[in-house]
Amino acid sequence: MSSFTLRPWQRAAFDRFRAGDAADFLAVATPGAGKTTFALTCARATLAEWAAGGHRRHLIVVAPTSHLKVQWSLAAHRMGLQLDPDWAPGQGLARDVHGLVTTFQQVAMGPAAARLRGFAADGMVILDEVHHAGDERAWGDGIQQAFELAAKRLSLSGTPFRSDSARIPFVRYDVTAEGDLAHADYTYGYDDALRDGGVVRPVYFPRVDGQMEWSTPSGDVLRASFADELARDQVSARLRTALSLDGDWLPTVLTQAHDRLKQIRREQPDAGGLVIATDQDHAQGIARLLRDRLRTTADVVVSDDPTASRRIAEFADNDRPWLVAVRMVSEGVDIPRLRVGVYSTTTATELFFRQAVGRFVRWQAGRPSQKAYVYVPDDPRLRAHAFAIAEARRHVLRPPGEAAEHTGDQLDRQVPEEDALVEQLSLFSVVSSTATGVTFHAVTEDGVQHIDASHVDSTLVEHPGGFGTDRLDATRFDAEPDVPEPSFADDASLTIDLPDVPTEAGVVPWGSMSVAEQKDDLRTRNADIAKRLVDITGWNHARVQGEMNRLAGVTKVSTATIEQLDRRLRHGESWLRRLKRG
Repeated sequence: MSSFTLRPWQRAAFDRFRAGDAADFLAVATPGAGKTTFALTCARATLAEWAAGGHRRHLIVVAPTSHLKVQWSLAAHRMGLQLDPDWAPGQGLARDVHGLVTTFQQVAMGPAAARLRGFAADGMVILDEVHHAGDERAWGDGIQQAFELAAKRLSLSGTPFRSDSARIPFVRYDVTAEGDLAHADYTYGYDDALRDGGVVRPVYFPRVDGQMEWSTPSGDVLRASFADELARDQVSARLRTALSLDGDWLPTVLTQAHDRLKQIRREQPDAGGLVIATDQDHAQGIARLLRDRLRTTADVVVSDDPTASRRIAEFADNDRPWLVAVRMVSEGVDIPRLRVGVYSTTTATELFFRQAVGRFVRWQAGRPSQKAYVYVPDDPRLRAHAFAIAEARRHVLRPPGEAAEHTGDQLDRQVPEEDALVEQLSLFSVVSSTATGVTFHAVTEDGVQHIDASHVDSTLVEHPGGFGTDRLDATRFDAEPDVPEPSFADDASLTIDLPDVPTEAGVVPWGSMSVAEQKDDLRTRNADIAKRLVDITGWNHARVQGEMNRLAGVTKVSTATIEQLDRRLRHGESWLRRLKRG
């Protein structure tokens, strides 16, 4: 039996999940709220109930990226559940794990879906950031085929999402005037998390305007600021011009963001910054800008780098100042020390924007001030998304009765969402881009005023990067009240006692390392012994590996338990000693 203490929303959502009889449950909770802990608590309670009834069933977690497979496996270990993050379609499951972690992309593969269908039958499935099942039709089809026989399916998302042409399996939709909206069985928003305290940080959005100049495919040269109304394709061209490495807008914004980060690092020396780039070339160029212009180092992480997951994990634990990434940290990745961001990608959808901002809201206990700052182009689409988040924050951190701002919906209607195809095919060349100052919006008795930094009191100007989307009388973001520490830490009703869950090999003792980590270490050591045996015997690798399996009674290394791998290692070491003596 083990005790787990939950946050109030996690306990409420857990109770609702356990009380329901339906196979499907969708929880929508703001990034940083603790969806993983909630889901694994539900999983442990469910598996324990089945085990008490004499049924050992599998748990399968589907994550958006390979990096998150490892993260889920480690989180499960802390909850007393062992999941294999290295599972492949050709493998079975070892007897000393409760299940596995895979990705949406892997599930879409024909052999994987068929194999997972058997593992998931009558078991439990957690679909992390389930909206990804709608990214490609094959992903949704794979999810449907693999998991339709599961007894329980718990879907998670950090952002409310709407349907497109491909509906997401196991999600119920409500018909609204704005389209079909996924029906959540439990919702925990950003404003709820701020109100609870000790869950998420307040995020502020300095918005930077500019003068951008570019030539169109027809040879015309256009010049516009973010305040100018443009045709849809030119809206995207304007944003690309601002973010180009060939202009001055991006270097200026990076300088402001770096000044802000240096200011924060005086109080929090390990505070980090994240630049979200458009593509790999863009990311490398931004890293060069940071190095050559600002004399600061930056780690670069791109999706096709096989070491990407390791590099992200290392950045999370070190004190290096900047990380530049392309989508790799858009969701799920936990780097609590991130305090400053630069949104430098042409992806302007609300879903991606919210997921990106979610990287900056992770709470760190014991820090008196935790405000985060995300610098964004003053593009109307991004402005709308930022306003929606800022409005939720304002309702919590400001007294009631203040004037409301323009809503995100109003701005979205002014400028349609980005069309990726138009963006890719729109041939143009950058002429120039210049940042004209940071604009913030002030809420006064007369409504919303948009104020250029050049017209603001010098107390604003002397704090680089200190302008933002807030009231005129709050001359610096630091004037905002801090989010309080949680007040529910000693609430006994939030503690849950759950029985241990046996695997087919019995109850696995908890250790400092997860089963997956221990196996990775043992497989490495087994491989080293096998290599040395190849060198001494002259046999090929297949023959040596086969003999080691025979000596230890192991069928396949991929599905071996810790005990079997340890026995295999000891037999290999004994064989090696005999050869050296002979």
